[in-house]
Amino acid sequence: MAVADDETDALSDARSLEQALLGSILATVPDALIVIDLRGLIVSFSAAAQRMFQYAESDVLGENISMLMPSPDRERHDGYIDHYRTTGERRIIGVGRLTSARRRDGSTFPIELSVGEVQDQGQRLFTGFIRDLTERQQAERRVADLQAELAHAGRVTAMGTLASALAHELNQPLTAIANYLEAGRDLLAADGPIDRALLGEAMAESAAQALRAGEIIRSLREFIKRGETVRQPEPLRELLAESAALAFIGVDSRGIDMDVSVDKGVGRVLVNRVQLQQVVINLVRNAVEAMQDRPVRILRVTASPADDDRIEVIVADSGPGLDPDMSRTLFTPFNTTKATGMGVGLSISQTIVEGHGGRIWATASSWGGAAFHFTLDRADEA
Repeated sequence: MAVADDETDALSDARSLEQALLGSILATVPDALIVIDLRGLIVSFSAAAQRMFQYAESDVLGENISMLMPSPDRERHDGYIDHYRTTGERRIIGVGRLTSARRRDGSTFPIELSVGEVQDQGQRLFTGFIRDLTERQQAERRVADLQAELAHAGRVTAMGTLASALAHELNQPLTAIANYLEAGRDLLAADGPIDRALLGEAMAESAAQALRAGEIIRSLREFIKRGETVRQPEPLRELLAESAALAFIGVDSRGIDMDVSVDKGVGRVLVNRVQLQQVVINLVRNAVEAMQDRPVRILRVTASPADDDRIEVIVADSGPGLDPDMSRTLFTPFNTTKATGMGVGLSISQTIVEGHGGRIWATASSWGGAAFHFTLDRADEA
């Protein structure tokens, strides 16, 4: 009996130590931890959560978790839980996402949310780890502003170099054209019969030099369009999630209902990782800017199998949609409706996608906004 009592005491001491250790971790961890039950009611609210949301634990225990959410998530949350209870489909469980939360004073702030699920004595609970991104986004915004200034300076320098190179390469054929045309004009103005053979030679040489000038420009465009692109198999799910996160750096993401969804049948794609990230970042940032003043801000990045052993990626938003007058020139360089935009983002995206052997196009989204589609080659999984 004494041995059994000693084992019971040891087990009790171990549990007490585990509970004390867990309590110490929860009291000091900077991320907030909130636990809710299957009805969405709060059953645990950590010290970090109390500081973050400005509520005492006694204020929120037994309340619906939606009280910590801004619209439209507040109205939709119970529907999310009901959907999971009836279908078992996991939408955010086990997947981190960027969203926004609501403090006691009504102010909203950006967060990174990770949701887990646990079974406790037959009771199903959900744990949410929440990281406040306010300070990080402010710092990233300052860095992004500096990077934008440096990028602008780099573009100006590159444009100057390109203009200088074009001027140098085109100067010779354009000078030759001018000289041949001048000679032809002199032949026409001279007294006496016109030397048709000499005049025809001058016109032929002018045409040849004009074609040469066109070939110089065409060669430059092909070099820029094709370049040296190294492609390799990349996991599309990770690539899209990482690109979406990069797109939100320095961007006000408050109130945006954003989700990245990749079909189970989609694995790896054959791409240049950096170039494809540039395409996704361009499209996501365009969508965020388009929804800036919209009451409902929905952003979806999806990927699913397409025809011809390809993958179709869609970036759709709930913005005002595409201007019909702009649709015809959507991918034309230097064509933009933004007050501060250069109008090259979609053109660059088209060049990258077509350089990967795919195509890009735009349609209306199901929320009345814009949906940009592009295709990629599926990598050989074998």
